Amino acid sequence: MRIEHDFLGELEVPDNAYYGVQSLRGSHNFNITGQKLDSDFIIALAMVKKAAAMANLKTARLDSKIAKALIAAADEIIDGKLHDNFIVDPIQGGAGTSINMNMNEVLCNRALEIIGEKKGRYDIISPNNHANMAQSTNDAFPTAIKLCIILKSRKLKIALKRLSWELERKAQEFKDVLKMGRTHLQDAVPITLGQEMSAYASGVNRGLRRIEHALINLHYINMGGTAIGTGLNAEPNYIPEVAKILSVLAEEDFHVAENLIDATNNTDGFADMSSALKNTALMLIKMANDFRLMASGPRCGLNELKLPARQPGSSIMPGKVNPVIAEVLNQTCYQIIGNDTAICLAVENGQFELNVMEPVIAFNIFNSLKYMTNAVNTFVDNLLIDLEANKEQCYTWLNHSVGTITALLPHIGYENASMIAKEAYQTNKPVREIILSKNLLTEEELDIILSPSEMTRPGIAGDKLLKENLQKRA
Repeated sequence: MRIEHDFLGELEVPDNAYYGVQSLRGSHNFNITGQKLDSDFIIALAMVKKAAAMANLKTARLDSKIAKALIAAADEIIDGKLHDNFIVDPIQGGAGTSINMNMNEVLCNRALEIIGEKKGRYDIISPNNHANMAQSTNDAFPTAIKLCIILKSRKLKIALKRLSWELERKAQEFKDVLKMGRTHLQDAVPITLGQEMSAYASGVNRGLRRIEHALINLHYINMGGTAIGTGLNAEPNYIPEVAKILSVLAEEDFHVAENLIDATNNTDGFADMSSALKNTALMLIKMANDFRLMASGPRCGLNELKLPARQPGSSIMPGKVNPVIAEVLNQTCYQIIGNDTAICLAVENGQFELNVMEPVIAFNIFNSLKYMTNAVNTFVDNLLIDLEANKEQCYTWLNHSVGTITALLPHIGYENASMIAKEAYQTNKPVREIILSKNLLTEEELDIILSPSEMTRPGIAGDKLLKENLQKRA
């Protein structure tokens, strides 16, 4: 063990640990989630610290030997090393100070090793004086949150684009599968299964655009604002330099916020991102529920879709297979909506020059990004790729539906159509059979009017044929 101290007193720290006294206090004080810091966030914060060290070196505020050692230590963390030394809980009081100091201490102790000194020699390289130079938790921490969101969004955008692509592929595969459209859970007018799949893809693309729009504001950072955005203890040249260096390190175009005080005390940009995720989740829930309904049965439900069987569905009912992949997408999206509520409350509860609730914002938004990415990939891999259409069942429902009568309105009029619809409901006879029995239209005319290509596009189904036949009769 080694003895470390802060202004509250001394603590014993394991000699092989790269964290220090302030990390240890944080781990003792905040036993909340039982979870570790997100690995992507550790990397993001290390990148912020590396950018700060490089900027401080360039402005000649940081000694070259110390700067190079801190940069080398940050590189190791960015490469995935030393992550087990981040011991503080993600949810904590102090606006993220324990997390910030955990990073500062790990950086310093590893930097001390790099230059041949023992851990804990903070008189040589200090967590506060050197690793935290020209910084505060209040600018380094939110900047790292923004960077982590951007990094995680890359994975989510790939997943959503893949979902959209696979839905469009199914749209092509099912383009000729005519089925009943439904409104109010009642028969409406015909649609193709391909058109439904393409509509889901359109919704996914809209979600992508929401997310990309929310990411724009997250590229404006408050590094150099230090404690409250006034820039106390930061060299003026450091402020644009650190944004420039971070842009290179992260391969993203970061900018200094127009108003550093505003950027330090307001966190509405995180609410924008969470809202984009929530709204995308709402669309995914609707899609997953449609899949569950279309696959219901198989004998006593709609049975229009054949979902791949992934596991036995019951511990008591033999042969039962449930739509578990659609269900888990639903549940994941419910969690994302719950996370958004926590984020909204935290964003609303900033006071004066700082929002101290950033740890819970970060925790929930990182989870939402991770959960949605995993759930979307699961849906594509375990359901969508092997999805099949039950063409026969789709045709059966269509043939027995009265909804097709709508396509005949321009040809036989509303009164006749209503009469036929009523008779179809009462006798359970197909609409086609009743029309032919009354000699309202010919077999040839019905074949064209009720064809998939005519009923599922704008215009009057069979209009051209009707005009030709009227001319012949005239």
